[in-house]
Amino acid sequence: MELPDNWNQLSKHERKEYKRNYYRVQQQKQYTTSNYKKYGLYAFIGLVVIGGGYLLIKELSKPQPGEFVASLGNKHIENITDAHDPYNSIPPTSGTHVGGKAKWGKSDSPIPDELQLHNLEDGGVGIQYNCSPEGNATDTASPSAEVEGECRQLVERLTEVAKKYPDKVFMAPYPKLDAKIAMTAWARIDKFNDFDADRMHTFIKAFKGIDHH
Repeated sequence: MELPDNWNQLSKHERKEYKRNYYRVQQQKQYTTSNYKKYGLYAFIGLVVIGGGYLLIKELSKPQPGEFVASLGNKHIENITDAHDPYNSIPPTSGTHVGGKAKWGKSDSPIPDELQLHNLEDGGVGIQYNCSPEGNATDTASPSAEVEGECRQLVERLTEVAKKYPDKVFMAPYPKLDAKIAMTAWARIDKFNDFDADRMHTFIKAFKGIDHH
């Protein structure tokens, strides 16, 4: 505490009053400083909450990859040959399916609709392809060497993408597909003809692992 120059000339009562006023001022300063810190902390927390909320809203409002397909539910049947309502997309993205699942990873043969749908329900993503979607199903002519080469190259590229996800992603040919490539998740589909790895990774990361039971 700094003493005034005339301290020795002050009476005992004046000295007590001076000390009382001094400590009152110090307490007020401390209280004011504490309030500044407290309100500053509140302001910082508010900015963090507002900023986080803004980023969350921005993230949630971002358009999702592919197209939405209305869900047909997840009714189960015993066998893939059992009668059921038709699906509303090719390949299917929801609807009736069996209790089993296809193996994750690459399959060299088509996976039945009723089987692969359980994979999607469990948060899986499908990569399916048809090298000649414009071809006539009744055309029995053998494909040319050029077509075979292009198909082999497409399959290799798709395989490279699928290999990066050892779980929750399956890959298979799909002869009924009306595009060269189709990405499917539960109630979501993306079809395109030109290979695009970035597009595929974006779709997979957006929907892989989301359970729909």
